Amino acid sequence: MRPRTCGNLPSEPAGFVGRGPELTEVGRLLERSRLVTVTGVGGVGKSRFAREAAQGLQERFCDGVWLAELSAVRAPGLLDHAVTEALGLTDHTSRKPRAVLAEHLAERRLLLVLDGFEQLVDPCAELVRELLRRAPGLRVLAVGRRPLCLDGEHAFPLAPLERADAVELLVARAAAAAPGFAVGEREPAVAELCDRLEGLPLALELAAVRLRSLSVGQLLERLDDRFRLLTGGARGGLPRHRALRTAIGWSHELCTAQERLLWARLSVFAGRFDLDAAEYVCGGPDLPPEEVLDVLGELLAQSLLVREDTAAGVRYRMLDTVREYGAGWLAAQGETERVRRRHRDWYTGLATWCELEWFSPRQHEVAALVDAELANLRLALECCLDDPQEAHLGQYLAGTLWFYWAGCGRLAEGRHWLDRALEAGADHEGSRLKALWVLGYVAALQGDAVAALTALQECRDGAVLAGSRVALAYAVHRMGCLALVSDDMERAAELLGAALEHYREVGELNSNVLMCQVELAMAMAFQGDLPGALRLCDEVREICEDHGERWTRAYALYVLGYAALGGGELREARALLSECVTINHAFHDLLGLVLAVELLALVTVSEGDPAEAAVLQGGAEPVWDSVGLQLFGSGYFNAPRLACEEQAREALGAERYGACAREGRDLDLDALAARALAPPPRPVRMPLPKPRIEGVAERGSADGRSAEGRPSEGRSAEGRSTESSKPAGSQDGNRRA
Repeated sequence: MRPRTCGNLPSEPAGFVGRGPELTEVGRLLERSRLVTVTGVGGVGKSRFAREAAQGLQERFCDGVWLAELSAVRAPGLLDHAVTEALGLTDHTSRKPRAVLAEHLAERRLLLVLDGFEQLVDPCAELVRELLRRAPGLRVLAVGRRPLCLDGEHAFPLAPLERADAVELLVARAAAAAPGFAVGEREPAVAELCDRLEGLPLALELAAVRLRSLSVGQLLERLDDRFRLLTGGARGGLPRHRALRTAIGWSHELCTAQERLLWARLSVFAGRFDLDAAEYVCGGPDLPPEEVLDVLGELLAQSLLVREDTAAGVRYRMLDTVREYGAGWLAAQGETERVRRRHRDWYTGLATWCELEWFSPRQHEVAALVDAELANLRLALECCLDDPQEAHLGQYLAGTLWFYWAGCGRLAEGRHWLDRALEAGADHEGSRLKALWVLGYVAALQGDAVAALTALQECRDGAVLAGSRVALAYAVHRMGCLALVSDDMERAAELLGAALEHYREVGELNSNVLMCQVELAMAMAFQGDLPGALRLCDEVREICEDHGERWTRAYALYVLGYAALGGGELREARALLSECVTINHAFHDLLGLVLAVELLALVTVSEGDPAEAAVLQGGAEPVWDSVGLQLFGSGYFNAPRLACEEQAREALGAERYGACAREGRDLDLDALAARALAPPPRPVRMPLPKPRIEGVAERGSADGRSAEGRPSEGRSAEGRSTESSKPAGSQDGNRRA
């Protein structure tokens, strides 16, 4: 699905110093060449320079400037996923991410900045070659220590700062670290310091921090000592990249033993991390967890760490060059494998906690947390799957993240990890069965019925042999879901009802269980049993309110809105479906979103505004492309769309209908959601004839009354259930699947 077109460049907290001619030259090169690669040694400021250059080029690209940070991506198989994620694309189909990227970029004028690809040079070169071939409006600004070596590439080696710019940078950073710092009579010594550090921005920034406690003269003396150490006292040329090695090594030497230890251990993190993770992963007898905060603060004060505010709270990260230095020391101490295992254990535990908290008022917080920790979760999965003896942990972790793959629009990446984990094989049956039912669920949502059924049947048979009633419940549930989207409503009702019985027997209650109940309600509604569907969804809505659950609640609201529309209660249907759109858009759940938008379109035409209904219909079309029409080519799920199109075309005529639909197709996802949530532009007129949706309003209506006006069986005149119904599980059954 199309993201907003403004781009995703971050705002930079510190001002940019110098390099005016270089910025101009890169802009000129991008006019002539579709691929420009900024190269240079570590610490020369490539990333910051590229972002500044891209910022100045935004007006040239009507579809935005987009940054993909790749330094935390270690596995080649995740490269396409990382770029797709950076572009804000969500795709629920079984298409490869590269095909999604190529299709999205094909007709756009866009600048893509690929930063930090050196560990993935060959895969990145292959990706860039294919995207440039298939997207003529695409320009790529790549950033790495070496070129991609592609035809048509223009390499732009970034040199260190000129002396004047180096002095300006050093003074600016020193003044920030030590308020009141000024050059004055020290100008010759400051200039000499900048020369000795070879104008490398990272080296200058590390030196600037030291000016809080040392004079410029003292820094120059220490530089002499460090240079002699690097050369072993020999005369002649210093080692390559001496300034960077000097600045980082000198910072390392000036650290305390605990600071050096934490620096080394923090190098196992991919991208950003929080304090809790640092305390667990890096703590130990030689560095008590309660002391990690103070030591981390010292590394932060020395510019060896960067602090960032994210949607999930405060995070820290190391610059790649600093991290590499720490990783070298960690390996020298023989601690790499031990600390990597602690990292894996922390993020496995985090995923377990998130799965449990998904069924709580913290659902949206959980989604933001997994977004923030995705790079480290990927690293933990790699750690598990690199060792055949720990493949079962990879199966468990990939399965535990089901809520993220299915609930937050990450089906393609979830499929990648689940396939890999199951291919690795393992003797732990519980982990394997969980990975199987989650794979079946993800494949079903992608429209891959064959893969879904294969995985679910294997899970069901394995659950019977192992005596796992929990795994059996999930396998039967997802087989029922597959029948539902295949239009086999009788079979769906049978399987979903059986799954609910299994869930009750084991005391299971969570978002999956409630979704099973909603899916059963859909099957009942599609077969015309609105009172039964309403009872189930009212119950789900109440349980969701008790637990603060929103994701499943949205699907219950969809069924309730469907029933309200079928009963002619347009105002009620709009309110229910508007809340459904809001929730699904927040979770990036395209399936729930597009179903609700199309039903709102039918509400809109029924209110007497066929033009706006046609706009919503048009806006839904590209969302369906991302969801996959193969999955919901269902007569039941498509009935609202067909009914809306028929009524709107009849009211507008084919030409105007087409124009309104085209207007909708040009909306991005945020604009479509906003359009769907907008109140009717004028008082609702007399509605068009009540829409007939297959199976609706034939055996009941939204307020629980029959066509003759009598209360439907099992419901009072107020629409509340008069039966004593019990939930699908008990609160004590809220357990991990």
